[in-house]
Amino acid sequence: MTQPATRRAADSHDVIEVRGARENNLADIALDIPKRRLTVFTGVSGSGKSSLVFGTIAAESQRLINETYTAFVQSFMPSLGRPDVDSLRNLSAAIVVDQERMGANSRSTVGTATDAYAMLRIVFSRLGDPCAGPSTAFSFNSAEGMCPECEGLGRTTRIDVDELVDRDRSLNEGAITVPNFGVDSWYWKVIAHSGLVDPDVRLRDYTPEQWQDLLHKPATKIKANGLNTTYEGLVVKVRRLLLSKDRESMQPHIRAFVDRAVTFSTCPACGGARLAPAALASRIGGLNIADCAAMQISDLAAWVRGLDEPSVAPLLATLRETLEALVEIGLGYLSLDRESASLSGGEAQRVKMVRHLGSALTDVTYVFDEPTAGLHPHDVQRMNDLLLRLRDKGNTVLVVEHKPETIAIADHVVDLGPGAGTAGGTICFEGTVEGLRASGTLTGRHLDHRARLRGDLRRPTGHLAIKGADLHNLKNVDVEIPLGVLTVVTGVAGSGKSSLIHGSLPGRDGVVVVDQSPIRGSRRSNPATYTGLLDAVRTEFAKANGVKAALFSANSEGACPGCKGIGLVYTDLAMMAGVASVCERCEGRRYTDEVLAYTLRGKNISEVLAMPVAEAREFFTAGPSRAVLDRLADVGLGYLGLGQPLTTLSGGERQRLKLAIHMAEKAATYVLDEPTTGLHLADVDQLLALLDRLADSGNTVIVIEHHQAVMAHADWIIDLGPGAGHDGGEVVFTGTPADLVAHSDTLTARHLRDYVSAP
Repeated sequence: MTQPATRRAADSHDVIEVRGARENNLADIALDIPKRRLTVFTGVSGSGKSSLVFGTIAAESQRLINETYTAFVQSFMPSLGRPDVDSLRNLSAAIVVDQERMGANSRSTVGTATDAYAMLRIVFSRLGDPCAGPSTAFSFNSAEGMCPECEGLGRTTRIDVDELVDRDRSLNEGAITVPNFGVDSWYWKVIAHSGLVDPDVRLRDYTPEQWQDLLHKPATKIKANGLNTTYEGLVVKVRRLLLSKDRESMQPHIRAFVDRAVTFSTCPACGGARLAPAALASRIGGLNIADCAAMQISDLAAWVRGLDEPSVAPLLATLRETLEALVEIGLGYLSLDRESASLSGGEAQRVKMVRHLGSALTDVTYVFDEPTAGLHPHDVQRMNDLLLRLRDKGNTVLVVEHKPETIAIADHVVDLGPGAGTAGGTICFEGTVEGLRASGTLTGRHLDHRARLRGDLRRPTGHLAIKGADLHNLKNVDVEIPLGVLTVVTGVAGSGKSSLIHGSLPGRDGVVVVDQSPIRGSRRSNPATYTGLLDAVRTEFAKANGVKAALFSANSEGACPGCKGIGLVYTDLAMMAGVASVCERCEGRRYTDEVLAYTLRGKNISEVLAMPVAEAREFFTAGPSRAVLDRLADVGLGYLGLGQPLTTLSGGERQRLKLAIHMAEKAATYVLDEPTTGLHLADVDQLLALLDRLADSGNTVIVIEHHQAVMAHADWIIDLGPGAGHDGGEVVFTGTPADLVAHSDTLTARHLRDYVSAP
């Protein structure tokens, strides 16, 4: 292993000292990370990058900061356990800028998340004519400013009562058809035993008063089942429980119900602007605040630059800086009224980044998780410039990244591996980019690797037509997607790729959409339960030991009574933050001693669930278990532990896990959204081989992607642009990758041309 020059300065304050790091798969590693430099952490998926950067360095920094608060304040903060490391020295305050979605609250927008809308509200409260009042009068989240009709949501809902109830049944016969309102459920008992309606009478025979009470009665204190509780009419309760949530955060069966039962429409009172009439009447230069919030941010920045009013000059300057930072970071195509929940992980990360660009803080440690995710090669250079700006302000910048363009700008590189899971967790190289290139490590060998243009193009078996697509910024797009081949849809961020594909194809027969959205499930869920693998494993254990399969479920009879099969015990420390500790009774193995005594080829159920997929494939050599494991290995998840909680998976890992499940189905068309997210350069070849297998089997494979290797490997390319937002929304090229490189001058063509012509 190369020893960096910084190791000689280990006793100074110029390095972050890490000694004996053992979090997750880290193999007792020690290293020095130079401060006030840009360090990129590389390695295959599962090699330990995130465990080192996020799970050790950032986690300990944030834990130490939290400990400076009082016990009362800490009780409102998330619990952070001490990472498994001997010592960490010379830490500075860590700010994590990750790709976590920005919440499912429909009241959160790009404007509220960046404070740009708050500044705009103050500007309108001072300069708007006629004056509507203080800044809260322009807030759709305040009683004073929100539209009274839609309460600041901008849309109204109409619920089809006949999708909620079956009028020909009584309550006891299951008249309520809303999910989670079945007979004998708690919600059902509150209604049926309220005394307001007769549970044995068909709903069709209710009096008008009973019908009103069943559906529309506002919240009222009653006694039901001998308990004091609150009764709400069914429509009232459905609105409160379901319609206040973002659609994407719902479980699939709830989402399907909402799609059937609820019609959303633009609020007729405010026209979707969310605001009260007084706020909408107040204007600056002919525009009201809703007009400004709906403008593309690049256009709004130009409009604000044209305002010249000494009384709010400092505020206008700050607002200009914020808007221009959003443009500079590649988000100028968004608008301030765009709901935060609709942003991709990469967009969310860049919105968060805006807060830090203008910060007066220095000597801070900024931690980024693949900041180039979702970025076209054209935009990667801008992101690199921003990372360097943060470094040049005197900050330590730590970046987990796979893209060679970002690795290339690093002052220092730490390469982890050599493999994933138990085969990783060691430092293969640390030093300069040039040293990495010559090191012979997997990352070093692939740093200059280039995929070549496809020579043997598949012939389409037909075409899938999209006609008049006009979602978001699409300009009445007509395009035909060839069937039976690999098609890559590309274009700069905001050009309309997702609007075209996700807005047109889901719901069509045979179309399977595999995205990176969160997998609904509790901390009990893991790859074995999610894929159905555990069912096959439990059956094998039961057959080998002559007992029932339920014993081998940590959610059923075999669960350790001490931790209820979770393996951890969560302790509430009153005013202190709660802590999770390994269950002393089962030592984290989740099962009773009786169950752990049963073995299959020398392994108990807990030992099997601790295996990574690759090891489990050697253990299960045939049958349904092996079939599931083979699919997991095919999608590049060989390092994933069978019992690893789903809540710990990245967006790319979630997408590949879903793909492994869908591969067992008889699908005709697969739609994948940036499947290279989180993939090491060496793993991209494996993904390309998987896409080939899907297409060679007669499937249509449609991939939204920026990675040039995937573009070069495609049979057909659909390029959107020419720019982002209202500068995009058009198909600027359709054809083969070779035609794109030879004859087109789009942004994608220029970058792909440079990529395939590189030595």
